[in-house]
Amino acid sequence: MLHLTDPHLFADPEGSLRGTNTRASLEKVLAHYMAGDWRAHRVIVTGDIIQDDSAEAYDNFRELLLPLKLRTHCVPGNHDIRDLMRPVCCRPPFSYCAFEEIGDWLLVGIDSCIRGDAGGEVVKEELDRLAEIVVRSPAQHVMVCLHHPPVPMGSKWLDSVGLKNGDEVHERLRMLGRIRAVAFGHVHQDYDDMYEGIRILATPSTCAHFKPGSDKFAVDDKPPAYRRLTLNADGSIDSELLWIDD
Repeated sequence: MLHLTDPHLFADPEGSLRGTNTRASLEKVLAHYMAGDWRAHRVIVTGDIIQDDSAEAYDNFRELLLPLKLRTHCVPGNHDIRDLMRPVCCRPPFSYCAFEEIGDWLLVGIDSCIRGDAGGEVVKEELDRLAEIVVRSPAQHVMVCLHHPPVPMGSKWLDSVGLKNGDEVHERLRMLGRIRAVAFGHVHQDYDDMYEGIRILATPSTCAHFKPGSDKFAVDDKPPAYRRLTLNADGSIDSELLWIDD
């Protein structure tokens, strides 16, 4: 599985975020993936697909990812506009906050966004939807995808725009019993740890990054990145993070 996140695309192909041309940066990541021998069976994109509130930016996203010829699971981020995102990400091979059984695994995308707020919340209706999907599935292992981090990142400013009901979300996940991993974006940095038996995975952005552990907003100078994930039949996950240097 190929994990991409936070590309922050613009309608203008020359659009940039903190000095990084976001389209060119995503193109570099995709070219690196295509040039290698490793092949994914699915793509997950955990939000902040666009930066400029334009429908054209979503069209650019679709254009860039279609050559992969892979089902692509998308969830919205705080910079996304749901009404613009759905028409693009509900057309195959893309899907929006969807679920899919893949062998022994169930992959579920959920919405953690609050309109007009950089922080997030998974509302009761969405948590109930997740629980219903998991309960009805025969899959032994579940990966949940969302935009906001379900646990604190240890960065004061970043945690202030994290998941407002993170403790509640994690408790619901824990109670479902088969949740093996949560993959997310938003934090623009690498994170890979176990929390109460659940693997918590953040992939850095395909463009710009935040400095880990910083109390105040600070950027990092690391290059774009993506993550390779292999979901094993025993419920374990093999993960490899790739930084794409020039």
